[in-house]
Amino acid sequence: MENDSKYYMVKKKALPEILLKVAQANALLNRGEVKTIREAIDQVGISRSSYYKYKDDIFPIHEKIQGKTITFLMEMEDRPGLLSRVLKIVADCKANVLSIHQSIPVNHMALVTLSVMILPITDDITELFDKMENADGINNLKIISEE
Repeated sequence: MENDSKYYMVKKKALPEILLKVAQANALLNRGEVKTIREAIDQVGISRSSYYKYKDDIFPIHEKIQGKTITFLMEMEDRPGLLSRVLKIVADCKANVLSIHQSIPVNHMALVTLSVMILPITDDITELFDKMENADGINNLKIISEE
């Protein structure tokens, strides 16, 4: 069966260098650090044709995800307070928890499904992902849906 998804969420480390450089050029322009496309592409070291080919196709996730619901699947250690710490990360990033489902721990590991609403006031979503993924006791974090 063919997947008709229009968008994909990909970790930065999986992206080709050219796409990362186009994103850097766009960021320079958006922040006003450069005034022209020529300055931006010279600074990041890409050709004008590469920039124009991809300029509208790559953007930081936080620019297109506000108002969306993201569902995470986490494999977490069965430790007192760990889920509470993860929920605090979500709250500190100003996102809204919609639902939580935790399995019964087996071999000191539990699966948790967490649905989060990304609000206009939510901090940079990549910061939320990084903090959750790097939280002590989280062994695996996957995004299983975005609506």
